[in-house]
Amino acid sequence: MKDEQELIRNFCIIAHIDHGKSTLADRFIEKSQIISSRDFHSQLLDSMDIERERGITIKSQAVTIPFKSKDGKLYKLNLVDTPGHVDFSYEVSRAIASCEGALLLIDATQGVEAQTLSNMYMAVEQDLEILPVVNKMDLPSADIDRIKEQIDHDLGLDSDLIFPVSAKMGTGIDELLEGIVEWIPKPKGVLDAPVRANIFDSHYDPYKGVIMHVRIFDGVLKLGDEIMFCSSEKKNKIEELGYFKIVRDEQKSLSAGEVGYIIAGIKDISEVRVGDTITTTKNPCKVPLAGFREVKPVVFSSIYPVDADQYEDLQASIDKLRLNDASLMYEKDSSAALGLGFRCGFLGLLHLEVIQERLEREFGLNIVLTSPSVRYRITPKGGEPYYLDNPTEFPDPGTIEFAEEPYIKATIITPSEYLGNIMNLCTVKRGIQTHMEYLDAKRVEIKYDMPLSEILFDFYDKLKSISRGYASFDYEEDKFRETELVKLDILLNGDVVDALSALVYKGNAYEKARNVCKRLKGEISRHQFKIPIQGAIGNSIIARETIPALRKDVTSKCYGGDITRKKKLLEKQKEGKKRMKMVGRVELPQNAFLSVLRTDDE
Repeated sequence: MKDEQELIRNFCIIAHIDHGKSTLADRFIEKSQIISSRDFHSQLLDSMDIERERGITIKSQAVTIPFKSKDGKLYKLNLVDTPGHVDFSYEVSRAIASCEGALLLIDATQGVEAQTLSNMYMAVEQDLEILPVVNKMDLPSADIDRIKEQIDHDLGLDSDLIFPVSAKMGTGIDELLEGIVEWIPKPKGVLDAPVRANIFDSHYDPYKGVIMHVRIFDGVLKLGDEIMFCSSEKKNKIEELGYFKIVRDEQKSLSAGEVGYIIAGIKDISEVRVGDTITTTKNPCKVPLAGFREVKPVVFSSIYPVDADQYEDLQASIDKLRLNDASLMYEKDSSAALGLGFRCGFLGLLHLEVIQERLEREFGLNIVLTSPSVRYRITPKGGEPYYLDNPTEFPDPGTIEFAEEPYIKATIITPSEYLGNIMNLCTVKRGIQTHMEYLDAKRVEIKYDMPLSEILFDFYDKLKSISRGYASFDYEEDKFRETELVKLDILLNGDVVDALSALVYKGNAYEKARNVCKRLKGEISRHQFKIPIQGAIGNSIIARETIPALRKDVTSKCYGGDITRKKKLLEKQKEGKKRMKMVGRVELPQNAFLSVLRTDDE
């Protein structure tokens, strides 16, 4: 057993988005020949269409790769693939905690970016051996000398230990695999200790139930053992275990140092929490593995079906999505304007977009999402603080002592020529600069404390357009800070449209109200009467647009005679319009909702 541990290497690949992580994983799998060339396709570990199209990893995967080294020994390399986006940083941290080493992948044309730094710090915190790998060496714009300087200066790593590769062309892969065997330490687990295993991911199989992705740190898990989750103390019996070799490779046991899967007849994925520790009931561990925490959503939005008849289908579809995504929270919700729907919590805006796309694409639903909101903390006068994310539940401002909103610590790395414009953007978004450092002659790292609500909509797009795509952005959650919070209502013909209400910072309310009113005016067709569109805070109207009435030329038949005849006809029409306005209802078309909700300020 000890000899087996000598031949195991557990590692992950960490990188900024689009630096070639999934392509490098493809080359490793190709070299190992664990899958036939007929079944192979690019981005093999990215199982969703959306992942392939967007070039991002959303669900982390694991794969065991056999590799015969130059020394003639057959090694078992366990690659734990990680998501690359900041929304999934907790999943990344748990996957990193399951490894002894990390390949820090850097694009030879882009260099060190914001998420490269934050992922490296995460790996350093877990005490991982870090191998710098420079990818895309086949491109003419690759600048290895500049990258070496950045690795030395920005990351503090040994630039002599760089592995230059081209994942696309497959060059340098053999040397990198040898480097993994040589430099990444073997696992240190104790085989005869009580079992401690870390769950770093899970997915749902319609036939087998929940399949847990685990790393065994201590002890040996065998088929038929009764296991227990340390956080909930729930017990289950192991029905199947083994390795991931793209397909499941069944084994009789998993021992310390190994990465694999466990199936224990669990039907509800919410019972299996990422980061939790598994032990056995026969010989339970005394101290669970560190780092487990409850994943909390940070962005909230309500989802409604365009067609009310699709409500049941929407509920079934969200239930199915939740089988593979325990971080998706939802509860029933209703709106006077949009009918029945669901209030959902997401890890971030990318998570929201992915869920929206999957509902529309995989389940063929036509849906509307209300404006994304963050969770605020409200302290009432003489009461206990509570959290609020739904604008319809906002209390009377007179009853509130103060309101607080969540802040983030943002890190931006940019070429110095775009610095002024980026600082202006951050100031407009209420950012407070905390740090600025020139990484080299051409690049600057700036840090800001910013309200989370300000980066929800268009911050990332504006940052990319200002910097022509060169600036990189990363953030981590920070504490709550006091804010001036108001509820902005949109009135149509005097009636509040509840689905368009939003909680906003008081200083931004006028701008937001004006934008929504202007956009609605362009979407709603003219009626026989005038339609006022108003933005209001409480009883104060702060913005207004008016859709003029469709007028019929009632005086066309008067081709002469006294002017009073024309006036009489116009007065009669005016009375009719007044009556029509009192009884006429304004139908808000679906595309009006979409235009307001899917974009913010433009």
